[in-house]
Amino acid sequence: MTLDDRYAVFGHPIKHSKSPRIHQLFADQTGQTLSYTAQEVTAEQFTTTATSFFTEGGKGLNCTVPLKELAWAFADNKTNRAQLAKAVNTLAMQADGTILGDNTDGCGLVTDLMTNHAIKLAGSNILILGAGGASRGIISPVLEQAPQALVIANRTVTKAIALAAEFQRPDVITGCGFSDLNGQSFDLILNATSASLSDELPPLPSGLLAKNAICYDLAYGNKPTEFVQWGLGHNAAKSLDGLGMLVEQAAEAFYIWRGIRPKTASIIDLLNAERNA
Repeated sequence: MTLDDRYAVFGHPIKHSKSPRIHQLFADQTGQTLSYTAQEVTAEQFTTTATSFFTEGGKGLNCTVPLKELAWAFADNKTNRAQLAKAVNTLAMQADGTILGDNTDGCGLVTDLMTNHAIKLAGSNILILGAGGASRGIISPVLEQAPQALVIANRTVTKAIALAAEFQRPDVITGCGFSDLNGQSFDLILNATSASLSDELPPLPSGLLAKNAICYDLAYGNKPTEFVQWGLGHNAAKSLDGLGMLVEQAAEAFYIWRGIRPKTASIIDLLNAERNA
């Protein structure tokens, strides 16, 4: 292995990204030699920049906000889970020169929820905030865990309804607007909006949390996000951010690229200790 094995994460904004640190820790743990950088790339720049990256020998890309649906269109071939999500967060150069698109967000989230935090999804009433690429990436893996109900709430109601309909499970999954949540309560609320990146909060009515409910923000930061603070302020049993999901989805991407699955628990503990210091 040489430093010619180049990887990167593209996004906008990207300066907060811990992905370079995580992949370097994975490389150190597994004895791999590679480079992984973070690059500020807007939606308008994505196709040209991604094409150049792979043309110049890049091996793999992670794509975050607002690029996941563009990455889906960019990939020559997609995995089944990427096809279902219609969003891609992992691009990998294949031996034949084609680009494979995958989505590791959903499995990363489910692993963090169930393995790292012992959160039960089966039979739960779950609310997803937002109907963009982040939501698309997690819906199918969450549905596989057999929740009782899954509601998608979004500012543009028609987008939430259309997204829910794509999964063809009207007995389980529905879409609505934020104002339609009045009077409903949930065991788990997943914030898949980009609001936390700008220290904002979706317009949430009170009374959303069932007894012992859990809040989980797919975003993360060095301080609690607005949504994590909202959960704590509304007496959630746990109010978590997406650092664990970030590590778990990164481990899946690392496995796709390198064929080796790193161990995540010690790295999650290290990153939590560093930001708490």
